[in-house]
Amino acid sequence: MKTGKATIKRLATGVPGLDEVLGGGLPELSFNLIAGPPGCGKTTLAHQMMFALATPERPALYFTVLGEPPIKMLRYQQQFDFFDLDQLNRAIRFINLAEEMSTGNLDKVLSRIAVEVEKHEPGLVFVDSFRSVVLAGEGEGHNFISLQKFIQSLGVMMTSWQATTFLIGEYFTDSDPNPVFTVSDGLIWLRQSLQGNSMVRKMEIMKMRGQPTLPGLHTFRIGPAGLQVFAPPPLEVLAVEQPDAKRLAMGVPGLDEMLGGGLPRSYSLLVAGPSGSGKSILAAAFLAEGASCGETGVIAAFEQRPLLSRGAQMADLIKSGRIAVVDTRAASLSVDEIAMQLISEIRRLKASRVVIDSLSGFELALAPTFKQDFRESLSRLVSALASTGVTVLMTSELEDRYGDLRFSPYGSAFLTDAIIVQRYIEVDSRLQRVMAVVKLRNSAHSNELRQFHIDDKGLQIGDRLQGMEGLLRGQPTRRADMQES
Repeated sequence: MKTGKATIKRLATGVPGLDEVLGGGLPELSFNLIAGPPGCGKTTLAHQMMFALATPERPALYFTVLGEPPIKMLRYQQQFDFFDLDQLNRAIRFINLAEEMSTGNLDKVLSRIAVEVEKHEPGLVFVDSFRSVVLAGEGEGHNFISLQKFIQSLGVMMTSWQATTFLIGEYFTDSDPNPVFTVSDGLIWLRQSLQGNSMVRKMEIMKMRGQPTLPGLHTFRIGPAGLQVFAPPPLEVLAVEQPDAKRLAMGVPGLDEMLGGGLPRSYSLLVAGPSGSGKSILAAAFLAEGASCGETGVIAAFEQRPLLSRGAQMADLIKSGRIAVVDTRAASLSVDEIAMQLISEIRRLKASRVVIDSLSGFELALAPTFKQDFRESLSRLVSALASTGVTVLMTSELEDRYGDLRFSPYGSAFLTDAIIVQRYIEVDSRLQRVMAVVKLRNSAHSNELRQFHIDDKGLQIGDRLQGMEGLLRGQPTRRADMQES
């Protein structure tokens, strides 16, 4: 006899980013463990999910087994935006098991939980901290089997009562042989590390039965609204236009001609050059040109004097909402965090142009732990942005070494579809700026070296330079060299 597939309902956790990491939400009626060291956010995560999920029809019981009264814990949790005082004793009840715990008798603890579950018929049950139950059992000489029996009995009880259960526990290592790791349906592990002056918190879904979770460590922050998890942005499948189908104007006279008619839509462009060469001005022109054509844009500015301070025009575009600015002032950023903010603003504005100014400042803004794999993270960021169909312009600071021609300090030039390099040359004891398009994937482009200057109207590109063949080969060029040629 054929039977249909069992359907497991997934619950929205109310934690931004967590449902994506879990693979679509939390399985209903599951038996879960939230584990990690002290101070990593376990209780805050549990409360945030509880206030999001609990209703009078699906009430929650929160068992506390610590010596401190629940009122003390609630005093601090009330500081978060998710806390709703009206839900207490209506959809949410706190029950203190300190008295039962003091005896060290696990059967007594289980009996009290059973009484309360029968009385209130909850849809959600939380036990905080389960680690205290384990320690109490060990203190009274309970062996591994009795503790395992307690865990299994608790799991069977909650399943029979149609409750989704969470055990919150302090564990310092995932190598602990505790039987709860085996019995649980889901295991959410929170981690935190201090590197320099940066505190970084990460989450790992080590186990979640019946659904594909996102593997690896995912950065999260604890703010006034509670936890926010920064999952890698999904790579959207879009029909990307052919390079010649649509080209975007750059907003700099003469540059479109150098690019063979403009920058192909959905391309990523790296503008590399030394300090003061005009990278940010070019980026500002790129956004302003888009706005003049009815397009919207997004900026992630990491420079101390970002391009959003480049004149009244840029300020007006930001004020009018045609250009959005991603807040990069937070310390210890992760690449996934920036990507999530960028994509959120892209979707909100339906933006078509994005600027990251600059990759050098971006790297400095990252926490030390993320700088170690910056190249890999940058690749993930570029891929995520490209999948949304936007056209991306990134600036990169380069030290101008005549004997060392590079396009990016990260060896990441291969990640982009196009590269524009800006350099300085010395002519008659003066520094002059020059520019060249060195890469434009699947498209013809100029290979000329063009001199340019900056005035109150922005970048002004001049004529092709003569006698400068050695410049992009890393050889210094002076007026005397030009005359000899």
